[in-house]
Amino acid sequence: MGYKSLTECLKDLERNGHLVRVADEVSPELEMAEIQRRAYAAKAPAILFENVKGSPFQAVCNLFGTIERCRFIFRDTLETVKLLMKLKADPFTAMKGLQNMAKLPAVALLGLHALPKKVATAPVLHGETRLSQLPQIKSWPKDGGAFITLPQVYSEDPYRGDVMRSNLGMYRVQISGNEYKRDYEAGLHYQIHRGIGVHHAKALEKGESLRVSIFVGGPPAHTLAAVMPLPEGLSELMFAGMLAKRRFRYLKRDGYVISADADFCITGTVPNAKTLPEGPFGDHLGYYSLVHPFPYLQVEKVWCKKDAVWPFTVVGRPPQEDTVFGKLIHEITAPVVPVEIPGLKAIHAVDEAGVHPLLLAIGSERYVPYREREPMELLTIANALLGFGQCSLAKYLFIAALEDDPRLDVNDVEAFFIHMLERVDWTRDIHFYTKTTIDTLDYSGCGLNRGSKAVIAAAGEKRRTLAAEIPKDLTLPHGYKNAAIVMPGVMAVSGPKFSSYEQETRLIKEFENMIETSVSASKIPLVVLVDDASFVARSLSNFLWVTFTRSNPSHDIYGAGSFIEFKHWGCTGSLIIDARLKPHHAPPLEEDPAVTKRVDKLAAKGGPLHGVI
Repeated sequence: MGYKSLTECLKDLERNGHLVRVADEVSPELEMAEIQRRAYAAKAPAILFENVKGSPFQAVCNLFGTIERCRFIFRDTLETVKLLMKLKADPFTAMKGLQNMAKLPAVALLGLHALPKKVATAPVLHGETRLSQLPQIKSWPKDGGAFITLPQVYSEDPYRGDVMRSNLGMYRVQISGNEYKRDYEAGLHYQIHRGIGVHHAKALEKGESLRVSIFVGGPPAHTLAAVMPLPEGLSELMFAGMLAKRRFRYLKRDGYVISADADFCITGTVPNAKTLPEGPFGDHLGYYSLVHPFPYLQVEKVWCKKDAVWPFTVVGRPPQEDTVFGKLIHEITAPVVPVEIPGLKAIHAVDEAGVHPLLLAIGSERYVPYREREPMELLTIANALLGFGQCSLAKYLFIAALEDDPRLDVNDVEAFFIHMLERVDWTRDIHFYTKTTIDTLDYSGCGLNRGSKAVIAAAGEKRRTLAAEIPKDLTLPHGYKNAAIVMPGVMAVSGPKFSSYEQETRLIKEFENMIETSVSASKIPLVVLVDDASFVARSLSNFLWVTFTRSNPSHDIYGAGSFIEFKHWGCTGSLIIDARLKPHHAPPLEEDPAVTKRVDKLAAKGGPLHGVI
């Protein structure tokens, strides 16, 4: 829908039953965040808080809480934007059929909305406020302070200063706590492989500060644009204009770019080569990202429009509201990615595993077609994937051959794993990348941004029938207990508390020997060593979260009958992944029981959120 503002969107949602109001005072200290988590889980409407404790501004959450609501918000443009992506990927195929031909005028009209529009005045310049007056939303008990969780962070190339070559990204912003000067400094945490990092590097090269504008609110299309992994040559501002069916309006004030339609705009500079401690922050992997030195913003001004509304979300162990962002992004960009990498048919960054830790893919295996199929072209595709955009942050990449089952679906995760485990040859099909970069938020590695990757590629005929029961002759070594089947071919075993890699490298040999003698690799090719096997086996989501967020391939993969042959590691028996919590891991997120009780009262009969969450 072509909304001119966030307020216009909220009125439309309310008219159509997608929004409820809460007039009672609510606290931004953990309370609003827990309400958001429950609202998302309940598939509730968006919630407008009219009375936020300690702030003069209203706040809204769960705006993007369901895929149905997202499609409703963008109902006028979503299908046309999808067609535009298909046209970019494959013009001839996209235009087959009269129905798509009839949509060409709409695509052309969308193009007219792509160019940003410079204006003279803006609602957001109505007044000024301070960081401390904004809703101080703290999501998790150990968070270092209040954070902006739906920011649109704008920066430009210091050498070019062009809105068409700008970057609009969603990087977390800490507005209170730690060593930040109240109202004058804010933490700016950006991960590796982010557009703002390129701009910051160029500013450092020039020996000057980087000018940054942070927009909050405005048309929902602007928020989505900030998280879109867009194809080369398409700026976030252009995408925002197309999706909103309204050109992105901006103006310059005091040397800064201002989003005219935003509810709030924070301007300031990132000082040259200076950092301050940022965090902790409960992040989307389900753990706290800890305190580290990151760039910070020296705040100059905080602008706000009349009756501004503060949108926010909460991240944590998936699924959360950002899961819906991921689904919507996949819908829009799915046609583009396979065209960028020849032979690639589909990819799925698995949300339950924290997105970047686990990537599933399907590709063609056409090399040497006159011989029995084995992973060859798949490895070429895997290497391309690990150098492609944010896929480069993948820690585990499982890739299967389309020719083995044309019906295989990367979104059916359990079926995909079963397909892989029926075919994988552990003597040949696992490949490591050691001492490399991983996601900034992933603490399973050996340091910030430092870890390893593993590619598991499987092609060929089915080589085994997977077991769905624990082997009858299984005898666990001392300290190991409670083996459980997660899915056919996958067994979880509870192990003793992890001590150190030096000690575990010796102790785990006994576990490997047990697996080699009492577990048939032809029946159970994957064994996961965990702290609580019952928890891991309880659901596919638990298995994915524990296994792939708590393991570093180079350090935590073992194997029954393991060997090294000319630098290649493999094993003749079952693969073992040690997914126990380690001393260097970040702590998992847990809610505050006292806050939970307060929110229970809000949701009880007679409370303002009864029947909503």
